Amino acid sequence: MGFVAVIAAALASYVFGSIWYMALAKPWMAAAQIETTAEGKPANASDPLPYIAAFVCAVVVSGMMRHVFALSGIDTVGEGLVAGLGVGLFLVSPWLITNYSFAGRSRALMVIDGGYATIGCTIMGLVHTLF
Repeated sequence: MGFVAVIAAALASYVFGSIWYMALAKPWMAAAQIETTAEGKPANASDPLPYIAAFVCAVVVSGMMRHVFALSGIDTVGEGLVAGLGVGLFLVSPWLITNYSFAGRSRALMVIDGGYATIGCTIMGLVHTLF
């Protein structure tokens, strides 16, 4: 059942990310300084590699979260939500902000990507405790 939970949690976070970045596409592209086509779409929109890499990374994060939850005895929905939120807000987002700060990236990008990391991990935590 662990493998199913890992894939389900990764998929849930990935789907949320699709919605998040579709809703914030224009501000994210501006903040990330993404090259666009004449139609305003990202120049690499037809390249499947970023989408594949994003899902593989979601599986990796989900697998580690499952391992940490098992070791910590996190098994209720409330615990999963709080632990997932904690992972996103206090582990992933600060690391991302550190990297972006040194790279001179915009605060808007930090908020958009940090928001996805936080909410995406919260969703993963929830899904893991449903299995």
